[in-house]
Amino acid sequence: MKQVIAARTDLGMGRGKLAAQVAHASLKAYEHADPENVRAWKDAGQPKIVVKVGSEDELLEVAEEARRAGLPNAIIRDAGRTELDPGTATTCAVGPAPDNQVDAVTGHLSLY
Repeated sequence: MKQVIAARTDLGMGRGKLAAQVAHASLKAYEHADPENVRAWKDAGQPKIVVKVGSEDELLEVAEEARRAGLPNAIIRDAGRTELDPGTATTCAVGPAPDNQVDAVTGHLSLY
């Protein structure tokens, strides 16, 4: 069981901003996950992996693939209070779900 969070590299987010966006995505996807998968994920130590996408289109493609696969997913759009314009899509979490299902959607992406 794991969760993968795709984060855009083209936005130039600072480290703190990136960390916050990843956290938002993780929690939002977790809220939509199957309770049995959540329990197994928690028992496994809540593994999370952050990967890179280079554009909003790539981010939305990850979300669409996850949706088609029936996996919990969440796109985060920034509120625009600090570094980014309001509504900017920053991250997308996939899972928690079984490794092989998450990998089918995100396995081709490089680690952040």
